[in-house]
Amino acid sequence: MSKNKKRVDIGGQAVIEGVMMKSPDAMGIAVRKPNGDMVISHEKIESLSKKYPWTAWPFIRGIVNFALMMILGMNVLQKATNMLGVLDEEPSKFEIWLSKKLGKSVEKVVMAVAIILAILLSILIFFMIPESFAMLLRKATNNRIIIDLGSGLIRILILILYMVLVSFVPDVKRTFMYHGAEHKTVYCHENNLPLTVENVKKFSRLHPRCGTSFILIVFIVSILLFTVVGYHGNVYYLRLLSRLALMPFIAGISYELLKGLAHNDSNFIRFLRWPGLKLQLLTTKEPTDDMLECAIVAMNVALYGEPESIKNEDGYSVIKDYRQADPILKDLVDNENI
Repeated sequence: MSKNKKRVDIGGQAVIEGVMMKSPDAMGIAVRKPNGDMVISHEKIESLSKKYPWTAWPFIRGIVNFALMMILGMNVLQKATNMLGVLDEEPSKFEIWLSKKLGKSVEKVVMAVAIILAILLSILIFFMIPESFAMLLRKATNNRIIIDLGSGLIRILILILYMVLVSFVPDVKRTFMYHGAEHKTVYCHENNLPLTVENVKKFSRLHPRCGTSFILIVFIVSILLFTVVGYHGNVYYLRLLSRLALMPFIAGISYELLKGLAHNDSNFIRFLRWPGLKLQLLTTKEPTDDMLECAIVAMNVALYGEPESIKNEDGYSVIKDYRQADPILKDLVDNENI
């Protein structure tokens, strides 16, 4: 591993008892076992934009990244579960049958089913319910601005209520703490400071490029776009379909807005960032030091690759000290063990 400090944009995601970090060409995952060991995964990533340059065009890249984020997110969660050695439920007979018919592994079929169910549930919660409310509003007013604003506010309220409710689930709360650890570590990296627990813990758990902020921007942009170009007739399913059809465009616009808000620090931009940062108070919590260690390890693995370490029975690297994943600090650990 090179000892030169790499300064590249890093994104991440909290997983079950750990963190995933993604650099432009690699992904690192670190999860904490009950015995305190950290299990590590390093995976090279081929940039889609290098193969298909058009996927990096403004607005198009937002649509592409939104789709990739969903697929990668589900795959990472599944991998983290495997790394922890947590046993999943046995696949259903339907999933086994589908696996045989499609010629795919049961794991891939289960993942595909999970993604489809997540999409259907999102459509129900964030589209069908708000649009049902909009149809009720039509009985009181024909003002489409009021109707679309009302349905949009219902979407945002449902989102906030969902985040509040799930935060009471102990496992989800711990994941939100790892989410905070991910943000703090990214901030430390962006400020070119050594990735130590002491440095990382000083930073905010709220980050302007967070997916939580992106979701809020999507909801706000959708209100504006639905009002201007959405279907406003009396047919419920046409309203629903028109809004679903606009989602790729909304994702593209929202992604560009998120990047613009994240890379500008004027007073006006800080004012625009404020709602998204405040919403992150629900999806991030202050992490413990051992959670920060996991995030630091994931960052270093994404930047520098997998450290020299013992392998477990599943072939994953295992370390006990987070400094072992740092190409510079690992020398200190080696000297301490002499």
